[in-house]
Amino acid sequence: MRVVIADDQAVVRAGFRTILESEPDIRIVGEAADGEAAVRVARQVVPDLVLMDVRMPVLDGIAATEQLAGPGVAQPIAVLVVTTFDLDEYVFAALRGGAHGFLLKDIEPDQLVEAVHVVASGQGLVAPGVTRRLIAEFARASKAERRIEPLPDLTRREHDTLVLIASGLSNVEIARALVVSVSTVKTHVANLLAKIGCRDRVQAVIYAYEHGVVEPGR
Repeated sequence: MRVVIADDQAVVRAGFRTILESEPDIRIVGEAADGEAAVRVARQVVPDLVLMDVRMPVLDGIAATEQLAGPGVAQPIAVLVVTTFDLDEYVFAALRGGAHGFLLKDIEPDQLVEAVHVVASGQGLVAPGVTRRLIAEFARASKAERRIEPLPDLTRREHDTLVLIASGLSNVEIARALVVSVSTVKTHVANLLAKIGCRDRVQAVIYAYEHGVVEPGR
């Protein structure tokens, strides 16, 4: 698994490198101290994943994420945003910009490794606390700003799965709630994502709130 680390602090880059390269299946193939360099390096080496900070000089991490993974990018590269700043506008902008995940730098080393594996495999990942921030962002949005459109023909189980995904539940937790196996949940999730046209669970959360499938606080 080939990873690029983008962070303006050398000590942070060194820390991430130490943690990730302790894993036999992860190799750091590039580093960048600003967003512009991150885009340039990522396009040169084409990694499986870019760990992207938000606040960086020259070009911030949000703009860099949009250039690497945003709508319209012909060959998007997976981006996992890892930042100190748990701010609503950063979360929303990063996910809108195409980020596959959003984590905070206070996570444990094993959680970072797991997140890298999850995102590099094509799945979305958002820290639980960040999910609450995302929901709060939609809570402030007026209903006029939401896209209330007809839903595709979801089965009852697929609809329930979407609601539970939007609540931040993992596959194991969804299986427990629906009283089904984890493999069955994975099937529901795959079918659901295909029907609503979402790349991963992160986009599914946004979809659920934009389309009124769930409401903040409910």
